[in-house]
Amino acid sequence: MQSRDALNMAREAGLDLVVVSPQAQPPVCKIIDYGKYKYEQEKLAKESKKKQQDLKGIKFRPNTAEHDLGTLINHAKKFLEQGDKVRVVCQFKAREITHPEIGRNKMNYFAEKLAEYSLIEKTPALDGKLMIMILTPKPSAPGKQNAKDQDKQDSSEEI
Repeated sequence: MQSRDALNMAREAGLDLVVVSPQAQPPVCKIIDYGKYKYEQEKLAKESKKKQQDLKGIKFRPNTAEHDLGTLINHAKKFLEQGDKVRVVCQFKAREITHPEIGRNKMNYFAEKLAEYSLIEKTPALDGKLMIMILTPKPSAPGKQNAKDQDKQDSSEEI
């Protein structure tokens, strides 16, 4: 079809003529609503961003009590069950830095308690006055689904 005929058809329909494949011989075009097409592309881009894992943070000090660590472990467990990565930070202040083994022991305790839910992506490493460890959620079994996936309703389901 001639390009002028295609443009006339698009105008009559109140739509736009969009080149789909300019490299093809002859070039391939579609008559579509370009605004709607652009909106759908943006929506798909946002959807793909949502599927990326979030990085949640847990922060404590070397002298944090065991009960408080238990509370932080429960928070981290929730994050991991939702499918998010967890960045665990042990912050040293003043002269605490002279005993990094205390912080490392707390980090290992943290990782040990969450071994059922996570894998260690980055082992505890000292970076200035911070000791950082990153935990990723264990891949879920085929029968299980992440909480984030369960929140989304299938478009084919009726409400």
